[in-house]
Amino acid sequence: MGHDTHVVVAKNKTQYEYARRKRSHHMQMQVVTFAIMIFLTFIAFATVAAGMSAFYVAPVILLLAAVQVVLQLYYFMHMSDKGHNMAAFFLYSGALFGFTFIITFLTIVWW
Repeated sequence: MGHDTHVVVAKNKTQYEYARRKRSHHMQMQVVTFAIMIFLTFIAFATVAAGMSAFYVAPVILLLAAVQVVLQLYYFMHMSDKGHNMAAFFLYSGALFGFTFIITFLTIVWW
């Protein structure tokens, strides 16, 4: 078979309904995740606009940013789908090494 050959397999009603429900649920989760990220962004802007101390605002914004990164990777980059376990493992282990690297050198510089 060539690459330009398309094979269309007809789905029965049960398979069609299952796929439709699954896609609908996936889209709902993306909309909810987007709303959560907008809310977290609003909280970040509100903490800055409230005139709080920079020693409080900076860690809060970094924490909110980390939560948004995880949500984006999990839902919008499809890490929640089956078959992405190894990609997620390498991504999170790289993030762990990077975080450890940054903490190590910040400790060395500041002590």
